[in-house]
Amino acid sequence: MKLKNSLSVISFFFFLILSGPHFLSAQNDAWGTLSMVEIEKKFQPEFGMEVMIPTVSPLTMALNGKVIEVEGYYIALTAKTAQSHFMLSRYPQSMCFFCGKAGPESAMQVFMKDNIKVPYTEEKITVKGVLSINPTNPNELLYTLTDAVLIKK
Repeated sequence: MKLKNSLSVISFFFFLILSGPHFLSAQNDAWGTLSMVEIEKKFQPEFGMEVMIPTVSPLTMALNGKVIEVEGYYIALTAKTAQSHFMLSRYPQSMCFFCGKAGPESAMQVFMKDNIKVPYTEEKITVKGVLSINPTNPNELLYTLTDAVLIKK
C-alpha cells in the first residue's frame, strides 16, 4: 500500500511539472514552489563572512527555463520610478530579503521584455516570464525572470 501511495504522489508531481507553464501561475502560488529550498549558512573566505547557500528541490529545479507567472511586490533598484529591471519580492519591502527578514528564495530580479518600463507601485503586481535558477553563484540572486511581461498591476 505504501508503494502505491508513493507512486501516486510521484506521478502527481510529474504531472504538475509536465503540465507546462499554466501550472505555476500567480493564482497557484508560484512562491510556494519557489520556496522549496533549504538554506545553509557557510563562511566564505573570499567575502570574509557567512553566505547563504541554497539547495534547491528537484521540483523547483524542474522550473528552470520554464515560463512562470508570479505575483509579488515591486522593489525598485534605483529611484522609485518606472523601470525595466527591478526586484520582485514575495513580501513587502519592509519584510523582504534585502532587509534581512526573508531568505533568498523569496526574491527575484526581473528583466522586462523589450525593456518595457513598469511604473513603481507599492501594490502587488503579477509578471510572467522565463525563470532562471542560480543555485551556485552567491554573487547573484537565486532567481531571475527574463522576457517578462506585466500581467496585472
